[in-house]
Amino acid sequence: MKTSQSNIQAYTDYLSKEKNFSKHTIKAYTDDIDEFNNFTIQNFETPAENANYSLIRSWIVALVDSGITPNSVNRKISSLKSFYKFLLKIKEISVNPLLKHKSLKTAKKVQVPFSEKEMNEVFEMNNFPDDFEGIRNQLIIELLYTTGIRRTELIELKLSDVDFSRKTLKVLGKRNKERYLPLLNCTIAILHTYINLRQKLENITDDKLLILSKKGNKLSQSFVYRLINSYFSNVSQKVKKSPHVLRHTFATHLLNNGADLNSVKELLGHASLSSTQIYTHSSLAELQKVYKEAHPRGE
Repeated sequence: MKTSQSNIQAYTDYLSKEKNFSKHTIKAYTDDIDEFNNFTIQNFETPAENANYSLIRSWIVALVDSGITPNSVNRKISSLKSFYKFLLKIKEISVNPLLKHKSLKTAKKVQVPFSEKEMNEVFEMNNFPDDFEGIRNQLIIELLYTTGIRRTELIELKLSDVDFSRKTLKVLGKRNKERYLPLLNCTIAILHTYINLRQKLENITDDKLLILSKKGNKLSQSFVYRLINSYFSNVSQKVKKSPHVLRHTFATHLLNNGADLNSVKELLGHASLSSTQIYTHSSLAELQKVYKEAHPRGE
């Protein structure tokens, strides 16, 4: 049997070359496995690949005792499950110690989307000057709301991904899966204005990227988060104001206005309907409201 580190390196190569996972995802997975491996070696003098379920349970208890949330524990165990499946695949182990493991129960958080009124207020606030930054900020909000793309997908967009003739946007999603999204006329108009201003930037570090900072650099994850939080703090009292809430808002508003779940699934780039169904909670609330107001016995 190989040592833990060589198995972990082989697993990293597998995620990168065969599964096409992003560097960010691979780091998250391997960090969790390294953490568990260090725990089992320090406490039981046993590498991760030799651990049984009893040792894994000890780690779970230690994680919970340290104050880590059940969601975070489940994510770490998910990383470990994936690692053991890989070890089975390459015949480094004969039994998956997590085969019968049940995830910790977690409280379901209902994402509260922005209302249509709040969205309209953001676009009507006249907080978007006609300079590069103003138009770029408007474009970021417009793209997130009218296409439902993820923050990472937005940052990685390239100029060549925009097809003005077909009014579509090519998006590279999770596991390098491409999808094509329709663009609204209002979004296309802003794109044209933005690209004209972008051409005047000096010292562009990556001329293939669509959306840049005023210094011509790639945007950071934190920048996009702060931008969304800043604009929506002026119109919304909701606790969470993030790019993901805009993605949730996109899906909810589509469902509220008659879009079918399968179509929304494709637009969001979800692998299964179960991922999309979380967005039906708020749309169901809207349907209940309409139903109560419209039905003769709804008082």
